[in-house]
Amino acid sequence: MTDALTVAVRVKPGSARARVGGRFDGPLGPALVIAVNAPAVDGRATEAARRALAAALGVRPAVVSLRAGAAGRDKLFLVEGGAAELTGALRRLRDGAAG
Repeated sequence: MTDALTVAVRVKPGSARARVGGRFDGPLGPALVIAVNAPAVDGRATEAARRALAAALGVRPAVVSLRAGAAGRDKLFLVEGGAAELTGALRRLRDGAAG
């Protein structure tokens, strides 16, 4: 598991509009906000957030996995490969102009 990036995420399930962007200072540190249409039932919001994170970072969903937080809104995802390249994209989504 070399060259992996751990991403703290705050999921907003059941949102009217799905989007990736913004910052939430939560228990896992500065987290990327991901709003998804899926409800917080049977892991559907988590799966939608995993796929949205992959799309926002421009990677295949298969390289993004849940590391912690299956039952809560605050989650840690692991993105394998290309950590150096993805760090800038993540910073722009979380703290900057993209979203």
